[in-house]
Amino acid sequence: MFFSTRLIAQGILAMIISILSMPVFADDLNAANTSWILTSTALVLFMTIPGLSLFYGGLVRSKNVLSVLMQCFAITCVASIVWFTLGYSLAFGDGGSMNAWIGNLDNIFMAQITEDSMAGDIPESVFAMFQMTFAIITPALIVGAFAERMRFSAMLLFSTLWLVLVYAPITHWVWGGGWLGSMGLLDFAGGTVVHITAGVGALVAALVLGNRKGFPQQAMPPHNLTMTVTGAGMLWVGWFGFNGGSALAANGDAGMAMLVTHISAAAGSLAWMSMEWIKYGKPSVLGIVTGMVAGLGTITPASGFVGPGGALVIGFSAGIICFYATQAIKQRWKIDDSLDVFPVHGVGGILGTFYAGIFASDALGVFSGQGYNEGMNMASQVQVQLLGIAATFAYTAIVTFILLKLVDKLLVLRIDEESETSGLDLVEHNERGYDL
Repeated sequence: MFFSTRLIAQGILAMIISILSMPVFADDLNAANTSWILTSTALVLFMTIPGLSLFYGGLVRSKNVLSVLMQCFAITCVASIVWFTLGYSLAFGDGGSMNAWIGNLDNIFMAQITEDSMAGDIPESVFAMFQMTFAIITPALIVGAFAERMRFSAMLLFSTLWLVLVYAPITHWVWGGGWLGSMGLLDFAGGTVVHITAGVGALVAALVLGNRKGFPQQAMPPHNLTMTVTGAGMLWVGWFGFNGGSALAANGDAGMAMLVTHISAAAGSLAWMSMEWIKYGKPSVLGIVTGMVAGLGTITPASGFVGPGGALVIGFSAGIICFYATQAIKQRWKIDDSLDVFPVHGVGGILGTFYAGIFASDALGVFSGQGYNEGMNMASQVQVQLLGIAATFAYTAIVTFILLKLVDKLLVLRIDEESETSGLDLVEHNERGYDL
């Protein structure tokens, strides 16, 4: 009896050891990674509603506050449905002979996603939802360029077409197995995919729609900086999911991405604030929060590749360069990018994508990153980064211009002068943001 019991115990122990020592395959669910990406997904959605909504809402005049909140909310809904129907399939599908440029339509309506389908070691449903939040915030960023003067119906149609014809293809180029990713472009969380596309799209939109009535002679200050700072704080927190979640794992890459994200945001804030302090004699609340966004946007493509020292340089330079870019766009070139989308996100995305090719090096001492991929050095990596910047800029500019002209023919982009004077809240939605 004792002999039999001992054999059974030994057999159970051997079985346990065998199970514990089995290799973990990519298709096996990793609960820690899944939990982190679920959390990151919520954080990135939190960036758009309420974060970006409040940030933008406070920056416009009081007669247009509801229109901005409405646009961000509506884009969240529209982009979600577009991503579900065909956006995800176009971005991450295997396009066969066209795979370098675009995915296929095999996964429209997410038909191939089940409870058991996996993306690496997390459920594909979680991966698709995480990417959906990126597809939401990118067209929502463009809202800041045409705030206070685009018709709501035109905004909906433009955002839908832009998501399908600009965002989805470039996402495939970089993250979906397309040509830029295959070349080795470093874009950890969206310097090209999110910030350059949104920034360039915003610049083209501002040029096509023209300036607001009274710009630049008439002052158009933010109506509620308290709202803006509240939204800025939400963006800062949500960005940890944006960059840290892009590791798609709860690991050292995610931890480093969060650390460098925070350092760059702080450095960007202080740099922008200092530039205003020097130039105008006083630091402004608007300046410090705008510098934060510049620091966050610029570190985004580099966040998984650089170290804390590199992040400090990236953040400080972002605050300074984006500050001067804002001055140039509005004061020198008289372009009414209402809420500074291009000089902050566009210029920041370009800088960050370029810096990723520099500070990813493991030979820069305290400023070193994780090192380049095999076969790459700084010169070759920077060439790839510059090609990615140029291709993303050119494609986005051309297609955005065509889409805006098309929508203008179909629906008319801009409200009339009388409606602009009254404000979009009343004219487009028959409501007021404040009824005091």
